[in-house]
Amino acid sequence: MIAESVANTNVYHKFSALKQERFSGKLLIKDSLGHEWVFYLFLGRILYATGGMQPVRRWRRNLTFFCPQIELNQLKMSSASNISWEYQLLYSGVEQQQISREQVAKIIGAIAAEVLFDVIQAGEVTIDVKQENLSVPQLVLLDPEQVLAEVQQVGQNWQKANIIHLFPNRAPVIKQPEQLQQQVSPAVYQNLAKLLDGQRSLRDLAVVMKRNAPEVISSLLPYIQSGLVELIEIADLAAPAAPASPASPATPPPSAAQAPLVACVDDSPLVCQSLEKILTTAGYQFLAVQDSLRAIATLLTRKPDLIFLDLVMPNTNGYEICGQLRKVSSFRNTPIIILTGNDGIIDRVRAKMVGASDFLSKPINAETVLEVARQHLTQSSPMQ
Repeated sequence: MIAESVANTNVYHKFSALKQERFSGKLLIKDSLGHEWVFYLFLGRILYATGGMQPVRRWRRNLTFFCPQIELNQLKMSSASNISWEYQLLYSGVEQQQISREQVAKIIGAIAAEVLFDVIQAGEVTIDVKQENLSVPQLVLLDPEQVLAEVQQVGQNWQKANIIHLFPNRAPVIKQPEQLQQQVSPAVYQNLAKLLDGQRSLRDLAVVMKRNAPEVISSLLPYIQSGLVELIEIADLAAPAAPASPASPATPPPSAAQAPLVACVDDSPLVCQSLEKILTTAGYQFLAVQDSLRAIATLLTRKPDLIFLDLVMPNTNGYEICGQLRKVSSFRNTPIIILTGNDGIIDRVRAKMVGASDFLSKPINAETVLEVARQHLTQSSPMQ
């Protein structure tokens, strides 16, 4: 994997180069704030895109817009295990004939454009290229140059409307209700109060109002500029969890006071966020450790009941951290699950040699994560 720091305009050149190379694998883009976006490429074309601050909100919004008839709880995880869960659920919808291929092409195209727009807005970014055989069914292959052209056009429209400095993932909320009431009619204020509740991003509002995002932002711009309305950061939605296996019924979630603490040592914010949503939804406490050099000190302080440990990180690796933890008496029996994108026999053998309890392949699957957590926490409880 080769990392390079580039200005956002050079992202276009990177896509063009990868198209020429007919590259297959992942294009990982990270900004200075730790936000990470992932483009899955097959022979230089875009298979799917995800990541950033609100991947779940983005996926749900576009699914609702292009497939208003769909019921999310009807979608089941497919066998496409080495790509994001969002893609797996879309493929499941196509398999079950709940989503047409035309609809899924529009969904993936809109998502890719949104992700790329956010990347361009991020400023200077770092790019990692990871060659990988994506053995997944292909729903659609997007020409990156067409997506880039679309995003460039959107950016020009935003610049003309003088809204390029506004972030569409932020949520508008009324900051000065009394002053706003004095400037608009009661009917308009009532409508604004209903829409600007701080729970929906500008992009979410565009779907609700059946307008495009620039139109919505432009209509709110006078209120934003005058300070009557402000844009705030909002959290992402919870990812839909895969149903528990019938052969292994889920145990009731532990109470907050007794909930086991599960740690994730991984330099990827996206992986930590995904695990946090899965585990906290199931009732566990969660600890994210993204600095590998401080991992052991943090774990010694918090003493988690189970540890998910990334195999490949800057400065050190999962083998070294696992080996050092096993030398500490308080961690001799703590379940340590190695996370890796390389599911090879050599890695598994080496992981066992340094004392790893289990081995979990990326991208993570909600059902598998919960099953592994339940299994190892149950086995280790008598020794804790």
